Amino acid sequence: MATFNELIHDKTPLLVDFSAEWCGPCKMMAPILEETAKSMGDAVRIIKVDVDKNPQAAAAYQIQGVPTLILFKEGRILWRQSGVVPSHELIKTIQSKTNYN
Repeated sequence: MATFNELIHDKTPLLVDFSAEWCGPCKMMAPILEETAKSMGDAVRIIKVDVDKNPQAAAAYQIQGVPTLILFKEGRILWRQSGVVPSHELIKTIQSKTNYN
C-alpha cells in the first residue's frame, strides 16, 4: 500500500477527508464521499484521515476543524475547505481544479 506522501505526490488527484470518529458532520461526509467516488471513478482517489489517530498529518496541514477536505495533485494543494460539501459541488470542484473532462 502506498504511503500518504506517495499518494499526495501522485499524478492521480487525491481528495483527503480529515475527520474524527466523534464528529457528526464527518459522519455525514461518508455517503457523500462514496457517491463522489462512484461518479468520478479512477479520476480521483479519496482517503479518510482520522485526526485523532494521525495528529502529525493534522498538524502538518494545520487542520483546525473537521471535516476538512484537501485536494492534492503531484504534491500541490489545489483546493481546501472545511465543513460538509455536497457531492455535486465536490465533483464540480475536483473537475475544475484538476482539468478533468
